[in-house]
Amino acid sequence: MTVVPPKTSAAPPWSSWQLRAACRGEDTTIFYLHDGERGPSARRHEAEAKRICAQCPVLEECLSWALEAREPWGVWGGLTPQERSQLLLIEAG
Repeated sequence: MTVVPPKTSAAPPWSSWQLRAACRGEDTTIFYLHDGERGPSARRHEAEAKRICAQCPVLEECLSWALEAREPWGVWGGLTPQERSQLLLIEAG
C-alpha cells in the first residue's frame, strides 16, 4: 500500500506576518503612488498609507522584509521607498 502524504497549504515562513498586517484586506493602491503622482498629492497619498501602517502589529517585520528585499515601490513598514533607501545608506555607512 502506498502512503501519500497530505497536501499542506503552509505559506513560506516570511509571509506568516502578512496574515496579521493592518493592511490585509485594504485596497493595495493605497500603498503605491499613481503614475506621475508628485508633490502635495503624493504626500497626502503616502500619509494615508502611513496612517494604516502606524496601527500595524507587524510593522517591524514588514519594514525588515522591505529592507531585505530592497523593495523599490510603495509604502512598506511605514516608510516610502526614499525613506527606506536613506535608512539603508545610514546602516551601510
